[in-house]
Amino acid sequence: MVKSPRPDIYLALVRSVGLALSAPPGGLRMGTVQELGTSPALLSVGKFTDKHVWITTENVIGTVGISNFAQETLRDVYCSLTEVGTKLNKQEEFGALESVKAAGELYSPLPGEVTKMNGALAENPGLVSRSCYEDGWLIKMTLGNPSELDELMSEETYEKYRKPIEE
Repeated sequence: MVKSPRPDIYLALVRSVGLALSAPPGGLRMGTVQELGTSPALLSVGKFTDKHVWITTENVIGTVGISNFAQETLRDVYCSLTEVGTKLNKQEEFGALESVKAAGELYSPLPGEVTKMNGALAENPGLVSRSCYEDGWLIKMTLGNPSELDELMSEETYEKYRKPIEE
């Protein structure tokens, strides 16, 4: 754990994740901030957005979730998701995340239609925090334009993108 004498640094970090919209009641307090690191689970994920959302694909079905970096930043994440059958444009909101640290929207990495929500999250929302790349996925969607995957960041590019945010 790292002592953070400046809550404004934490707030800047949360804002850079692209998920945070508000601080918890009473505002941010000085105190302990968790040190963020790279997870080996990252290596099995396909593409990333600058909003720390990942997508893997099989044929024209994409599985979508939040990155380990995002879940470590927010910790104890709870989510509400759009309904099955919702048609999404790229970067359109498909849900929201809440934690004791912050709250914010989730944005679709690609256009498509939601075909499944992770029903396990209703009973066990902690899956997002414990297993963000496996059991904690958020939605599955048919891809409207699979060629747009090429516009997203590779794992290596994402790692380089998020490193300055950690520092």
